[in-house]
Amino acid sequence: MGTRIVLIDDHKLFREGVKRILEFEDSFEVVAEGGDGTDAMEIVEQTRPDIVIMDINMPNVNGVEATRKLIKRFEDLRVIILSIHDDESYVTHALKSGALGYMLKEMDTDELVNAIKIVSNGGSYVHPKVTHNLIKDYHRLALAGTGSSSNGSSAAFQPVEYRKPLHLLTRRECEVLQLMTDGQSNRGISETLYISEKTVKNHVSNILQKMNVNDRTQAVVTAIKNGWVEVK
Repeated sequence: MGTRIVLIDDHKLFREGVKRILEFEDSFEVVAEGGDGTDAMEIVEQTRPDIVIMDINMPNVNGVEATRKLIKRFEDLRVIILSIHDDESYVTHALKSGALGYMLKEMDTDELVNAIKIVSNGGSYVHPKVTHNLIKDYHRLALAGTGSSSNGSSAAFQPVEYRKPLHLLTRRECEVLQLMTDGQSNRGISETLYISEKTVKNHVSNILQKMNVNDRTQAVVTAIKNGWVEVK
């Protein structure tokens, strides 16, 4: 069986564009659409999709609140938030609501398809640009926390000496991991390193496996904590 998808977005033209993209994938089926967060509950109740792709800014009930209500009612439902905002506060609220994906509306077709496949298989996906902003905020907290607490509570934020993880990854994989931390997509990494996107995907897959993490965000956070990458 294919992945059953519901689209919730108040911009009909954008919604139709996303639907056309998804229709090119044989394993995807768009079973229903809605233009408001208030429509989402009834639509999901009627269609029982695998994934809901939800706009974050909508009248009446926004995407975060709609996601929270949906996840409370349908525990196995997977939601991907679509947004124009790359600010970490939006991402944090979206993920706390239960969403497993956060995509920017500037994403390309391959990124959208890849995100849906990852989430439909039980993983999570955050747009690389958003990941970079989250990491920058983490780094800011790390710097602010050094030596500022008398009870030692800032220890978790103590910076560590930068060193490439050559004990774990190849030199090329270290380069890819650094570019992931910089917020580059697979296409951006491909153009920077002058290698194919397929090769980049293979490197990313190897990195996740070797680091024993499920997705790019976890890989980047782990790398930051261990001092394996530079935060720019």
